[in-house]
Amino acid sequence: MNNKSSIIGIENFYAVGINYKKSDARLRGRFAVSNEQYEAILKDAGNYGVSSLFILSTCNRTEIYGVTNTPDELVNLLCSVTNGEIKEFKDHCYKKEGIGAVEHMFNVAAGLDSQILGDYEIIGQFKQAVRFAKDRGFINTFLEKLYNTVLQASKQIKNQTGLSKGTTSVSFAALQSIKQYHADATNILIVGAGKMGQRACKNIKDYLGQKVRITLVNRTVNKAERLAEEMDISYGHIADLPILISRADVIIVATASATPVILKSDLEHCSEKLIIDLAIPNNVEPAASELPHIKLVNIDELSLVNSETIQKRQSQVIAAREINNHFINRFVEWCELRKSCIVVNAIKKQLTSICLSQSKSAGCVAGFVSSTDEQRIQQILNGTAGKMKGGNKAGCHYLEALNEFMSPPGLPTNMLNPERTLI
Repeated sequence: MNNKSSIIGIENFYAVGINYKKSDARLRGRFAVSNEQYEAILKDAGNYGVSSLFILSTCNRTEIYGVTNTPDELVNLLCSVTNGEIKEFKDHCYKKEGIGAVEHMFNVAAGLDSQILGDYEIIGQFKQAVRFAKDRGFINTFLEKLYNTVLQASKQIKNQTGLSKGTTSVSFAALQSIKQYHADATNILIVGAGKMGQRACKNIKDYLGQKVRITLVNRTVNKAERLAEEMDISYGHIADLPILISRADVIIVATASATPVILKSDLEHCSEKLIIDLAIPNNVEPAASELPHIKLVNIDELSLVNSETIQKRQSQVIAAREINNHFINRFVEWCELRKSCIVVNAIKKQLTSICLSQSKSAGCVAGFVSSTDEQRIQQILNGTAGKMKGGNKAGCHYLEALNEFMSPPGLPTNMLNPERTLI
């Protein structure tokens, strides 16, 4: 039986990546994946033996999830387009296999593996990552079911536990940094109108709106203008960035640029400033922190939040893991049932083919399956399905079923009837 491609499941699923636990923001930036790089990876996946995959690239992690033969294929594929070297990636990466990869995906989506515990922004990033791959035909039945089950678990954790309750997130942590380092700020510049920039705008508007003037700058000025109108704030042109930088007390940078948009040289002759870099790769040249009048805070520093909210979330971890385990078990059961159905259908097809061939050999032009053989086939199928619940060994069950069918009733199933031959 050659059904390998049909019954690929948990044993062929891998998750490979780097995150905040073993790599700093600068290193993670070298392996961040833009949409253009994501597109290139998908186009080249077949050359690396990867049939189905998606990539999650956030400020805290870059991970590739895929169905393939070995995790090294995922590593090679990912590093084929990133700025970092493959050896550097291997020195800092983790590799999850089978059920371990499944559990990791559930934990990441729930916020249990986030740099800020319970950060629910990750689920939106998951949806975007999977949608990108699905639109290009790279989400197979296995990954589709796994993803949907992960979403169910995440939603239940959100609704039934306090893991994500409270105003703690990377964008909210940026607000806390402003209060800590520059509480008297009156002019705040936000560079980038993506999701992170929008969240930062909203938090500052909600909590500091009456005290500060907020100016938004984006490479696409129309997008900045629309968002500024929605939030009743000011906007500026990217060409005016040097002037806006000089006027600002606080600068929050969160663009999708692969290179810094603010350099050390842009800040050498300006007044004292707090600069918060929410981007991976860095949007502010790290050397800017050497300037005595510049306080530069990056994503890793923002995530060192030790608040009452986080302590409350810690108490919800056990409940969240229990919900995850429930849905993981459901997914594993689905995988086993799916595999059983594929094997049972293959057995039925083969046994029916044997009966038709023998019928033709006996002189029936069209060939037919007798009611006796139909009953026997069904009995064998029922028995095989029962055996597979105890231990799914597809090839063994397939051969056992053929052996049983070829043996006369009452004889051991390992003794083939010489009068009934496979055709």
